[in-house]
Amino acid sequence: MKVMLFAGLKEKTGESRIILDTPGAMTAGELKQAIYTQFPSLEGDVFQVACNESFVKDDQMVNEDDEVALIPPVSGG
Repeated sequence: MKVMLFAGLKEKTGESRIILDTPGAMTAGELKQAIYTQFPSLEGDVFQVACNESFVKDDQMVNEDDEVALIPPVSGG
């Protein structure tokens, strides 16, 4: 599964896109756990999963051919 990374997540991995080794469709929550397992440097980081340009909840399904992005919290003034 191709996953786009932004902000601090991109900085920690040194990549703007990663390929996640997944067995196919999974929930967004399962995707987060797979990210933490395959990229231990991201363990504990908080981010939301966006699927096809919409934020999804942890129980929503994400498919291998979906456009997936990990969006960390953003602050500003």
